[in-house]
Amino acid sequence: MLGWLHEIWRKLNGREAPTARAADGARGERAAADFLAGRHHFQVIARNWRSPRDRRDEIDLICRDGEVLVFVEVKARAAGALVPGYDAVDKRKKRALRRAVHAYLAALPAAPRTFRFDVAEVTLSERLPPQVMHFANVPLFSKGYHVARQSGSLDEVTNSVSPAGGRD
Repeated sequence: MLGWLHEIWRKLNGREAPTARAADGARGERAAADFLAGRHHFQVIARNWRSPRDRRDEIDLICRDGEVLVFVEVKARAAGALVPGYDAVDKRKKRALRRAVHAYLAALPAAPRTFRFDVAEVTLSERLPPQVMHFANVPLFSKGYHVARQSGSLDEVTNSVSPAGGRD
């Protein structure tokens, strides 16, 4: 019924109109960022960072937890979802995340000493505020993984990398 409105939006902006699913995803990412910053004192460095090589590879949140660089995948789900957000990060998604994380780390002037991958599962409800479950240090890389660069301080990383590939 509103197909004509969607078509006008696409023609005027050169991109698709935001869908309810995209709006829920953005709401979930905001809730996860607020939760991690407020409860765990993370510093959010970038949101929705995309690899310059392949714009499809995206990291939802890049944060700093003390001296640790944290890559966070946010999965927003409806309250009665059959598949939990944590389980939605399957082999295929992890492969794409590995590519994106590798591209991000390779673009840094100096690789951080320590980094990890976390999952934030956000349950959305119309009646309640978003509920966030944080899963820290989820396996993403093999034990011997490292970036072939010199180690550096995360302060240098934070100050030298602009989230130009992402959007705030």
